[in-house]
Amino acid sequence: MQFPAARVPPTARYHDDMDNIPLGAMASRGILVTAEETANFIGLENVRVLSTPHMIAYMELTARDAIRPLLPEGWDCVGTVVDIRHLAATPIGMSVTFTARVTGVDGNRVTFHVEAHDEKEKIGEGVHERFIIDVNRFATRLAMKKESAS
Repeated sequence: MQFPAARVPPTARYHDDMDNIPLGAMASRGILVTAEETANFIGLENVRVLSTPHMIAYMELTARDAIRPLLPEGWDCVGTVVDIRHLAATPIGMSVTFTARVTGVDGNRVTFHVEAHDEKEKIGEGVHERFIIDVNRFATRLAMKKESAS
């Protein structure tokens, strides 16, 4: 569905200065695995481990951390591609470190290599892609989408 041009704010569709996002830009963050980040579907307390959705969410946040400070005011990024392997289980009480490194920039599309390591081993890795957006324009498009669905 095309949105009427008159209703979209006159802001730039794309941020045209992506040269300030260097290949190799990195971020990391750490967590302590608690019950809130675990999968509990097995039903036994002693086999609760960091869930795949939580691991991926932290990888996405870490990738955002790597480029967010490089973006101008009013711009941010959203996840568009996740290709992740969960390699090993991490129980409650262990620390996990997430890292994200920029491996490609193509217009507003930024690709990352992401990894997660617990205190013993690599527990996850893969590729994540984020798209840089004008936040006001994005919010307007979402409001129009919601309005058109009513």
